[in-house]
Amino acid sequence: MNDWLDAVKWDANGLVPAIAQDAASGEILMVAWMNREALEETARTGRGVYFSRSRNKLWRKGEESGHVQNVSEIRLDCDNDVVLLKIEQLGGIACHTGRRSCFFQKLAMDNQGGGHWVTTAPVLKNPDEIYRK
Repeated sequence: MNDWLDAVKWDANGLVPAIAQDAASGEILMVAWMNREALEETARTGRGVYFSRSRNKLWRKGEESGHVQNVSEIRLDCDNDVVLLKIEQLGGIACHTGRRSCFFQKLAMDNQGGGHWVTTAPVLKNPDEIYRK
């Protein structure tokens, strides 16, 4: 019944990287991990579900923050080892830092070959207001 899940090349820990991409703009909002259960639930419910390696459990995006991801399409790359989710990010915030995207740091190189990271996106909502633990 779930033969499509068998086509995924899971790593030694039973995980696959998952990219969340805004379906309308194409912007990459975040990268997380999925196990078989997370991918199956995402496909069944149309909501972004991931596997939290730090908490060792399923992480239903938005369960604490309210920033749910509605999934319109699921793709698998040519090597069958990366999942791409085309999503609508409810609330406009995908990152736990309160920013739209997790990719808010840009490398700036100087003439001497050194570099540093520059923050390119503002905090839209203070994480302390999002996660009340």
